[in-house]
Amino acid sequence: MVLKVVKYGNPVLRKKGARIETITPAIRQLIEDMFETMYASRGVGLAAQQVGEALQLTVLDVAQVEDRPSTLKLNGKEVDPKTAMPLVLLNPQISMNGEKALGIEGCLSFPEITAEIERSISVTARAESLDGAPIEIEATGLLARALQHEVDHLNGILFIDRMSSATKAALTSRLKRLQKENKPG
Repeated sequence: MVLKVVKYGNPVLRKKGARIETITPAIRQLIEDMFETMYASRGVGLAAQQVGEALQLTVLDVAQVEDRPSTLKLNGKEVDPKTAMPLVLLNPQISMNGEKALGIEGCLSFPEITAEIERSISVTARAESLDGAPIEIEATGLLARALQHEVDHLNGILFIDRMSSATKAALTSRLKRLQKENKPG
C-alpha cells in the first residue's frame, strides 16, 4: 500500500527513531509499504519517519540511477550495487570516511526543493538486515549520499540542517510555507 509521505512541518520528522528489537509482521508490512511508497514517489531512499513512524528503519534502492554511480562492499566483498538493491536497514549506524563533496539532494518530505549538500564521499554503515543478521556496507557515490541522508532522518536531522546558510536563506519563504501547511492541528 502506498503510504502518505510526511512533509516538512510535521513533528515526526524531528523525532529520533526507536530501535527495532523484533521483526514483527507489522514491521514487515511497513517495509513492504515503504518500498511501494518510495517507488511510487520515484525516490531512492525512504526513512520510517517520512511515513509517520519514528523507528530506526530505512529502505534504499539506487539501482535505477544511471548518472550518479555508486560502489558497494557488502560484508567486505565488492558487489554490483544494482544487484544488491533494494536494501532494508534496521538500526543503522554510520561513519564517514575521508573527504567531502557537494552534491544535489532532494527529499520526498520537501517537494520541489533541492540544494547542494556537503556529504562524505565514502561511508561505512553497520545495520541489521530484515532477517536480523548484522550487515556492513561500505559505499561511495549516490549510495553513500543516500545512506547519510536516510540515517540523518532516523535521527531527526533533515537535509535543510546540512544546507549552507546562504542556501537556507534563499529558501526561507518556501520552507516557512511548507512548514505552515503541514503543521498538525
